[in-house]
Amino acid sequence: MKRLRKRWWALSLLLWLTAAGMVACWERPVSIFRGYSELRLLLSGAKSHTVTISQIRVHYYVLGPESGPPVVLVHGLGSRAEDWDHLVPFLVEAGFRVYLPDLPGYGQSEQPPNFSYSIPDEAGIVVGFLDALGLKQVDMGGWSMGGWIVQRIAAEHPERVQKLMLFDSAGLYAKPDWNTALFTPANAEELTELDDLLMPNPPKLQAFVIRDILRTSDKNAWVIHRALGSMLSGRDVTDALLPQLKMPVLIVWGSVDRITPLNLGETMHKLIPQSQIEVIEGCGHLAPDQCAAPIAPGVVRFLKQ
Repeated sequence: MKRLRKRWWALSLLLWLTAAGMVACWERPVSIFRGYSELRLLLSGAKSHTVTISQIRVHYYVLGPESGPPVVLVHGLGSRAEDWDHLVPFLVEAGFRVYLPDLPGYGQSEQPPNFSYSIPDEAGIVVGFLDALGLKQVDMGGWSMGGWIVQRIAAEHPERVQKLMLFDSAGLYAKPDWNTALFTPANAEELTELDDLLMPNPPKLQAFVIRDILRTSDKNAWVIHRALGSMLSGRDVTDALLPQLKMPVLIVWGSVDRITPLNLGETMHKLIPQSQIEVIEGCGHLAPDQCAAPIAPGVVRFLKQ
């Protein structure tokens, strides 16, 4: 009888947990997805930490051997540290110590209302991050807006950046030929347009997923608007800075990127004489995530040169 009761309670608990999980997936699928990508990093050995920089709480992950050469990767607009989770394992396996900060306003970092979210101020936070962790010189990579940020750091603090990697990077003076308001979609149609820009053959999303993505987008829209306003002003473009770079530079680009088209990567390659460019066929703006496997060998080879 006791054994039967135990089995009954175990079954009841399992059914309750299953039901609770289904409700959570229905109500907050974005949180479930983010939790999964965070779990992927943690299971691969990542440690989650926070550090205070200029009175702003900044979250970051670190993984890989403590004695490994340090690599700092900076995410893009509306992104977060976990979005590197498909590329990072290749770097860890190659022996690198990888740091993944969440920029202020994104991921698990603080969203201070009085912060500008401009390229120069975000770059200042990343330099402060290096100082806080005692990282004198690192290999550094940036994706999209993150690429713009690391270009500025490499130009203004060349002694801190040993090698530079730019993934589908922004930064050049170029007016987008698409509606930048799509970065904060207000309805399902705009979200579909954004997905079409971000990736070739985007998956069809269920209505409950769309609803939660739009809810999350609305919550964080003010940060995106402030960052976009600064970037689109043209004040901080890097056209004149790139020819000054002296460190080795790897440019990685998805061949069908519609957010930052390949011609921008080719222009960066021309402006940086010592750079090398790798074009990943069939990949879009999310290449470091969706095309990590074909990207990784070239990245590892570059870092080990």
